[in-house]
Amino acid sequence: MPRNLQEVAHRMRLLTFRAIAEAGGGHFGGSLSEMEILTALWFKVLRVDPANPGWDGRDRFILSKEHGGPGLYVILAERGYFPKEWLKELDKSGGRLPKHVDLGIPGVDISSGSLGQGLSIGIGMALASRIDGSDRRIYVVMGDGECDEGQVWEAAMAAPKYALDNLTGVIDRNRVQVDGTCAEIMPNDPFLDKWKAFGWHVLHVDGHDVHALVEAFETARTIAGRPTMIVADTVKGKGVSFMEGQARWHSGSVTAEQYEAACVELSKELTK
Repeated sequence: MPRNLQEVAHRMRLLTFRAIAEAGGGHFGGSLSEMEILTALWFKVLRVDPANPGWDGRDRFILSKEHGGPGLYVILAERGYFPKEWLKELDKSGGRLPKHVDLGIPGVDISSGSLGQGLSIGIGMALASRIDGSDRRIYVVMGDGECDEGQVWEAAMAAPKYALDNLTGVIDRNRVQVDGTCAEIMPNDPFLDKWKAFGWHVLHVDGHDVHALVEAFETARTIAGRPTMIVADTVKGKGVSFMEGQARWHSGSVTAEQYEAACVELSKELTK
């Protein structure tokens, strides 16, 4: 595994931006905000085997915030689940990498599309692991805008009821969704207190600090009798100044000038 995970996250962000731009556009904002979360999981935390994607003993990963699919694809390609050349097929007609992740792709455990369903699926997987007597763990990455969905809160009640300490949720809390800020669309504060009130063990971290995230995941492994929710503070469109915190870059396309400027900015992070 790479020693400098923060450097890996910066590189994955640059590659993700390029992949989306070269596809003609797409979900820049949430894909760029999630990179440290995915890097911590896929390069350090998850027990997986890229040479055997269907290995039954692997940990399960659910990308519930499906707009972040391009970021996951870049990381899966980097980890060797499929050739990097596949990234050129992102969101292309007949291509192998649709905009939202699909179960047929190596390394992908669920198909996504409709928001709000991932945590419920994760509960099912966690219960199945318990029945199987398996020590595999389940990880669900969600968005804070996604938490507008009522199904999220039904799942939030269910997981502590069944004492699913093999389930860890992560919320990419970039505070922006497709139509504006989360505070404008559907205020969710006091956000941490809500998860605590539902019975979760709650951790609050800087979502752009890979090592803080790894530490949080390691802490989650030690919690017995209840699930853990990691609330990770992030920036929508992280690393590209004209995209950061802007709802209009939830999804879109860039001009040639914007592409060059963004690549320069993202490349600077690689030399710090």
